[in-house]
Amino acid sequence: MAFDNILVVCIGNICRSPMAEALLKQRFPNKHIDSAGIGALVGHPADPASIKIMQDIDIDITNHVAKQMDEALAHKADLIFTMSDGQNRWIEERWPFCRGKTFKLGHWQGNDIADPYKNEMSAFQQAYQDIVRGIEQWQDKLD
Repeated sequence: MAFDNILVVCIGNICRSPMAEALLKQRFPNKHIDSAGIGALVGHPADPASIKIMQDIDIDITNHVAKQMDEALAHKADLIFTMSDGQNRWIEERWPFCRGKTFKLGHWQGNDIADPYKNEMSAFQQAYQDIVRGIEQWQDKLD
């Protein structure tokens, strides 16, 4: 199955999912990659720490605007990446058709990607590293 439409989900859609969205877009320029939050800070830009981390690798996410996950986004996605088991449950309880296409980005390592929101820069760097590892583990399944 081709995964041409990928949705990345976290809580606020300002820290982890914007970074993951940008990294996936860089690796898969022919796929449609989007992000949203289950409790999004709708209308907010990406967190300044996420922007800084991405700027350090020459990826600009300054135009990111947080949005709430909704049923339309769930329908459109072929694959939904989350940051935790709790986010998987939240999505699958609301939209049972998402079962079988919703996975943690850290699925293959069996770990969640911790929320760095309102934490030190080191927490953002750890989240970034976990996101990169997660994408690397999914790479061959997405090609």
